[in-house]
Order: sequence, then C-alpha cells, then structure tokens
Amino acid sequence: MAELEGLEFGKSDFVLLDEVTMEQFMENLKLRFEKGRIYTYIGEVVVSVNPYREMDIYGKDTIDAYRGRELYENPPHLYAVSDAAYKAMKRRAKDTCIVISGESGAGKTEASKYIMQYIAAITNPSQRAEVESVKNVLLKSNCVLEAFGNAKTNRNDNSSRFGKYMDINFNFNGDPTGGHINNYLLEKSRVVQQQEGERNFHSFYQLLRGGSEEMLASFHLQKDPALYVYTREGAAATTSNNDRVSHKAVMSALEVIGFSAEEISSVYQILATILLLGNIQFETDGESVRIEGLDAVNHISELTLTDPDSVSKSLLYRTVATGGGDVIEKGHSEQDACFGRDAFAKALYERLFGWIVSRINSIIEVKDYNPVLHGKNTVIGVLDIYGFEIFDNNSFEQFCINYCNEKLQQLFIELILRQEQGEYQREGITWQHIDYFNNQIIVDLVEQQHKGIISILDEACLTVGKVTDTVCLDSMDSKLAQHPHYTSRKLSPTDKSMDFQKHFRIRHYAGDVTYSVEGFLDKNKDLLFQDFKRLMFNSANPVLKEMWPDGQLSITEVTKRPQTAATLFKNSIVALVDKLACKEPYYVRCIKPNEMKSPVLFDDARCQHQVAYLGLLENVMVRRAGFAYRQPYARFLQRYKMTCEYTWPNHLMDSDRDAVEAIITQHGFQDDVAYGHTKLFVRTPRSLFTLEQERAALIPILVLFLQKVWRGALARLRCRRMRAIYAIMGCYKRYKVKAHFWEVERSFANVRTMGDYGKSVKWPTPPAALSQFHSITVMLHRRWWARQIVKNIPPSDMLEVRAKVAALTALNGERKDWGVGRAWERDYLANVRDCPQTSSTFIRASKDLKNRDGYSQVVFSGFCRKMNRFNKSSDRALLVTDKYVYKLEPKKEYKVLKRLPLDAFTGVSVTSGVDQMVALHTSSQDDVLMCLQRGQLCPNQDRVGELVGALVDHFTRIRKGPLPVKVCPSALQLHMRGKPKSVGVETKPGQTMADFKKSRDGFILLVPAN
Repeated sequence: MAELEGLEFGKSDFVLLDEVTMEQFMENLKLRFEKGRIYTYIGEVVVSVNPYREMDIYGKDTIDAYRGRELYENPPHLYAVSDAAYKAMKRRAKDTCIVISGESGAGKTEASKYIMQYIAAITNPSQRAEVESVKNVLLKSNCVLEAFGNAKTNRNDNSSRFGKYMDINFNFNGDPTGGHINNYLLEKSRVVQQQEGERNFHSFYQLLRGGSEEMLASFHLQKDPALYVYTREGAAATTSNNDRVSHKAVMSALEVIGFSAEEISSVYQILATILLLGNIQFETDGESVRIEGLDAVNHISELTLTDPDSVSKSLLYRTVATGGGDVIEKGHSEQDACFGRDAFAKALYERLFGWIVSRINSIIEVKDYNPVLHGKNTVIGVLDIYGFEIFDNNSFEQFCINYCNEKLQQLFIELILRQEQGEYQREGITWQHIDYFNNQIIVDLVEQQHKGIISILDEACLTVGKVTDTVCLDSMDSKLAQHPHYTSRKLSPTDKSMDFQKHFRIRHYAGDVTYSVEGFLDKNKDLLFQDFKRLMFNSANPVLKEMWPDGQLSITEVTKRPQTAATLFKNSIVALVDKLACKEPYYVRCIKPNEMKSPVLFDDARCQHQVAYLGLLENVMVRRAGFAYRQPYARFLQRYKMTCEYTWPNHLMDSDRDAVEAIITQHGFQDDVAYGHTKLFVRTPRSLFTLEQERAALIPILVLFLQKVWRGALARLRCRRMRAIYAIMGCYKRYKVKAHFWEVERSFANVRTMGDYGKSVKWPTPPAALSQFHSITVMLHRRWWARQIVKNIPPSDMLEVRAKVAALTALNGERKDWGVGRAWERDYLANVRDCPQTSSTFIRASKDLKNRDGYSQVVFSGFCRKMNRFNKSSDRALLVTDKYVYKLEPKKEYKVLKRLPLDAFTGVSVTSGVDQMVALHTSSQDDVLMCLQRGQLCPNQDRVGELVGALVDHFTRIRKGPLPVKVCPSALQLHMRGKPKSVGVETKPGQTMADFKKSRDGFILLVPAN
C-alpha cells in the first residue's frame, strides 16, 4: 500500500500534507524526486517528475502488482491511474480519458507509451489472435508517429511536434477491438527551418543514417545530413536517439501495422523528395528566374513519378486565372520561387504525416460492430499533446501550442475545480469555497469571435491589398489595448524587452510569453500554389495521388476560400475539448525538474513555476476539502446492496437514499460520508475499497446461489421434459407392441389351413422391445410347424426320420452329400435287393449272434473295406447293434472276426467329400478305419450319413449321451494301437474301387476318378 513507502520518501499523496502551502508542496516533491519516487498523487491525479534516466519500475512484475488494485493499495504510479481508468470503463461502461499535460520535456510522450503498454498487458488474457493484432498495431503506431512527428529541440531530445489523441475501443469483455488517432497542428515549419542546436523531424535522419546503401542510391541520397539544407542545422546535434536502430524499428513497425511494401517505399520516396527540394537553388539574370542545375529536378521527377518539365514549371511559374476566364502563367521572382519551394516541402511532409495517421486508422478502426451482438462499445482516450512552450523566439506555432494548453487548463479547471465546487453547491454539501485562477479570460483573448487574436489574424488575411505583419500588430494593439493579459511595446513603451512593430506579449496561465509577429500572416494563410497540388495529383504514384485530392480542381474553377490555419486549429481543439469533457477524466501532470536534462538536479524555481501554473496547489485544496467519490443513490445501491441484509435483494424503505443510509450505517462509515440531494459523497477511498472488498467476497456466493437456483430450474425443466418424453415413449412402445401383435395375428391367422403351415409367411419386423419375444415366438412357431409335420409321419418311418435329423445336426452342413434324399434301409446285409446272394446267410448268422449275445436291434450293417493293424486292407462286413460292433468275414459265412462293445466307441470322424471313409474312435485308442461299400440298390449311394445318423440317434435316445462327430475337410486323424495316424484321400485314374495304401504318416484312400 502507498502508506508502506515510509516517511523517508515523503508523502505519497499531497492531500496528506500537514499544511497546504507552496513550501511544503515543493519540499515533498523535491524529497520524493531525490529518493527516486517520481510519482505522487493528488487524490486521483498523478504528478510525474521526469527522472531523465531509465528506471526499473515498468516490468511485468510491476504490471502484475497494479493489475486490478485500487489507487492507494500500491505506491503512486502511472499504472495505477491507467488501471483506475480501465476499471471505471469496464465496471460502469463509462468512457474515460487520460489527459497528460505539462511543458515540453516533462515526459508526456514516455508517460503515454507506458500507459499504452499497461493497457495492452492487462487485456486479452485468452490471447485471442484478432485482439493481439489490434494491440500490436496500437503499440507499434507510437514508434511510427514518433519518427515522423517528433524532433530534437533544445529542451527535449524527443519532443512531440504535433498533438496526439488516441481513442482505444473496448468490447464488453474489456478487450481492445480497435482505435482511432487524431493529430493536431504538426509543426511543419520545422521541415524547412530549425533553431540553432535543434533538428528536423527524426524521420529524415533515420533515413539518411539508417537506410541501406541500395535504398539511398535509388533515392539519389548520401548518408551525410549536412549535405542537405533542410537537415544541415541538426546534422551535428547530439541526441540520445540512435537513428540507425530507430530506422530498423520504424520499418519493422510499418510492416507489423499493415503497410504494404509499395506504401513503405512511397513514404521514403517522399522524404527523399523533400530533402532534394531543399537543395534546389534559383538564380536570376534580371528578367527571369531559372533553376541551378537540373539533376535534382530530374531526381524529384523520378521519385514522384511526374514529368520533369512539369516539376520545373511548378517551381518557376504560377498559373493564374483572370476574371474573364483566361489562364496566364506568371513567372516567380527569386524570393517567390524560394517561398514556393519551401511551402511545397512543408505541404508534402504535412500531407505525408496526415496520410500515415489515416492509414493507421483504417487498419485499427472497429469493423463490423453491432451493439446488439457485441454489447456497448466503451472507450479510453489517451491525450499526449505538446506542452507549454516559451522559446527565445516564439512564433505562430508557439502561439497555437500555448492556446491549446490554455484550453486544456480550462478543461482541468472546469472538471477538477469549478465543476467539483459547483456540484457540492448543487447537492447541498457543506463546502469551504476555494479561490482559483480561471483562465477563461485568456482563452477568450485568443478565440473570441470578432475580438480575439485569431479573428484579427483572419481578418488581416482576408483584407485585399498589401497587409503586413506590422499592420496586423497595429490592429491587435488598437483592439486589445484594454485587455489585462495583452501588451506590446507600443502599449508599454518603457518595456525594452520587446521591439516596436515586432513583438506582443500574452500573460498566459503558465507565464508571460513574448511572440514575434514576423511570419504570422503567411503561416496563418498557409499559402500553397495550386500548381503544386495539380502536379502531385497527376503523379503516377497512387499513394502520392491519394494525398492530394484537391489537385483535381481546374485552375478556372471557383472554390470557397479555405479556412486559415489558426481557425482550423481552433476548431479541432474545441472539438477535442468537447470530446474530453464527455468522458470521465484522469490526469497525469508532468513536471520538468531542470533544463539540463540531469537526473539529480532539482531546480526549485523552475519546478515551483510549473506547480503554480498547473494549479496543483489549488487541486490539493479542493481534494482535501472535498470527497474522493460520489455516486447517485440508485447506482450506489445497485452496486453495493448485497452487502447489507436490509437491502438485498430489494429494499422496502421509502427511498433509495434511506436504503443507501442503511448500507453506510451497517458498515460504520457515517463519519466518512455526506448525503446530497441525489448523490452519496464518500470522503476517503478506503471506505469505498472496503465496500468493494466485501462485494467482491459476496459476488462468488451470489453467483453460486444464482447458479444453484438456475441449475435447479433447468433440472426441474429437464425432469418434466424427460417425464413427458418417457410417457410419450411408453405410449408409443405400447402402441408398437400392440401393432406388432396385431400384425402377427393377421399374418398367421390362417396357417392351420395352409399347406406349409405358415412356413412361407414372412414375419413382421418387431420393435426393439420385442426382439427377444420375437425370437421365442419364431422358435415356438417352428416347433409347432415341426410338430404338425411330424405327427403326419407313420410310426414305421419315425426311426429313419430321427436318424436323418441326428445326421443333419451332427454333420452341420459340412458334408455335401449324406443320403438325405433316399430311404435308409439300415440293415443292408439282410436286404435281399442289396445283397441277393448273401442275405440269407447273413440272416442265419445274425440270428445266432442275437441268441448268443442278446442284442435286440440292428443299428446298421453293410460291406466295407477295412484297414487292419498290419497295414493290410481287406473286404469285411460291418454289423452295428445296440450292444456290440462286429467285424465279420463274409467269405466264411460271416464269421465274427472281432467284437467291440458299443460303449467302447467315443466318436466318429468322416471327411467332407463324397468318399465313404469312416473312422470309429475307441477309448483304447485302437480305432476302426474303413470305407463303406455300396450294394446293388444304387451304385452311387452315400451311406456315411446313414451310419453317422443311426449311431448318433442311438447314443442320444438310448444311451442318453452325445457321440461327437468330426467332419474333416482334409486328412482324417485317428490312432491305431495307440499310435497316431493320418488318412488322406486321393483320386487315382484307373482305380476301379476304393482301397487303402500305406503312406509315411498313415494311410491314403485311393478312390476312382469318376
């Protein structure tokens, strides 16, 4: 906080002085300067003393320390007033401005740069690209405008020779969206003439000393400024600025801002043109004037893309239109030619500077702004304008500059002194009146209609005939003789500090200034021959042509007399003051500690003079006697009503004043406030800060409360919607279910009478909720359909049907042909049609086996080719009963060669082809490998499926257990006497019947080719 600086640094706010006297004020100002404290407050006004050295108080850490803090929380600083202006703009959507004032060399330009730097640093935390672009252009524009608008003077190495007011536009988030720059009264006379020890504008020296060899050669220039008349005076002047480094910075800034390469080239071509113009000399032979050497003319023509003859003609002749409409060319005298050359050079530079400002404005202006979409567009204005000037020789420029400072001082008096006292009187606040000097009388001396100095100058410029500066001075002496703030040698003959017919003196608020009237009328007329305007308008360079739109007028075209320079300047300053008056002002009052630019010297008399004319002492008196903050009751209540239980969320009192009084009473601030008719006045910022702290603490709680209520409302709304949705969904689902039932009922209403019992009926697509039900229903229909089919089958055929179903399930579609389309006989060995010669023999043998072994049913029988354990194949008969599996020798009346219990078999393997190979797997890993042989019923009859179906059906129904069946797409795997064997199938041409042969890892079944 500011109080923590310690007494050794003096008082951080002049309002805290024990006595408000000039002695104590100066003593405190000097002490703080010597201790390195260059900033001091007068309430919210910052008094800044130029330190003439680099100070480490502008870095990122300092910016962070002042961001969002109140004025008195940190030591006085430019950043504090910048943050205050930004907060006022953001919190109250109020346009603000920062007015930087003081005399030349007091540090106004540097102060404006630090303010811009701070605003750029604290905005756009989200780093949005478009906002960053605007910030970069705003910051870089300072570099460009300083190069073309600043110059070294005897009092300041970087003196602003123009006035600048910059509006920065912000959106509702507080991020800069654009801006606008106004420039005032560029001191263009400096282009052609400077006082001893001073320089022309920085831009000329930067071009000559910083431009590359190629650039200068293309512009027909050399590096030495002493070679050019317009820069010769300042060529040897020492300055703290490095022209070479500055030139690079300006070139870079122009590119960042958005100037094209062609535009940048045009800018420096115009500078080169001005330098070459200054070196043009004229000579006369008594009758006519001519240019000495035409090289410069040709170079100027090349740089401006104009005709060389037209350039020469514009410099030597003036085209005049007569009353009859004729046009004549009037040759210049040598004096007129020099005057025209210099006027042309000044106009070129002035138009160039104006074009640069307008080009920057076109880039940074707020585009596509819609208040409805983007919210209120608020503004912070920063005014950096020339300070009060008193030189040894004060001319028209100093007269205008000092008039501008008078207007700004009047605004300061209006807003800080008179307006403050007037507001206390209107609100009925007890007040001790403070006397102050009102400079309105001086402002009227300069600008009053028909009586002021500007009106007298304009009248002299409009008078027909030869009116000289001396005649104009006599007119001023006669009309202003009685004015207390005007005098001249004629009016004060004894004052030898002024010369007769040359000087007049104005008693400004900042002190007496003696002006030399020489050149006043010419500078006020600001005469430029029309020939130069037409020459530039006809240039082939589009940038140059754009700068001279008035050059398109014909010489015979009658135009309205242009306003004089003084009137134009007065109008622009009046508009500026009006613009500032409608904003909430923040002031930076700059003081120059000495004339030597020393960081240690404090010139008491010099500083006291500035303190006096800036009205700082009166400012302290008003601030001590007054109130730091005032706000209408309604607005105060709206902002702080949440800090009091009696006013939140809405009060029930008779008036807003009563509600505000309740807030003040609850916080114990009764002794620090006063109640006006419409406003509350708070004496110290601390009370307001306490309220702000409490409000800041409550806002998150209120936000959470509002969020809770709103989220609850949203949740209830969502709940009602969800209930409605579920109700609709329920009704719809019920409808879809019923509709599905109706559709199924309609589709299957007549299936009992249909030939296929509804197998061909297409099932309607079920809703998602009935997908499982649909599956069950389909399965039930299929079972019903199967039952309807099965119940029509004779009992004698059921055994065959069951076997075929078992085969269908076991083979699972992996075997192409398995005999499903024919009748299955099962016991082929006993079938007379299949085995006519041996059937009777088999019947006798099977009866003996049945009597001996007691089996009750033949599951399957037939001939086969079998592979034995000795790797030999032979024809055998296979008999499968419900108890045993028999291997029989058909050639020996079906003698039993081997009998295996049916329980010993664990599975069956077959191939996926048309061959009849079958492997019966046993639990002892001594499997039975055979190839079924066809009888005489059908030579191509497949019996593998019948054997598999009969075995699987028997195991499933009788033995209540599964019999695994494996369909092998390639080689069939089995074991013989515990050893693994692999059996493949090969087609062999010429093979008449299937047979086995041994292979390396098992056997191969050779089958016929057809």
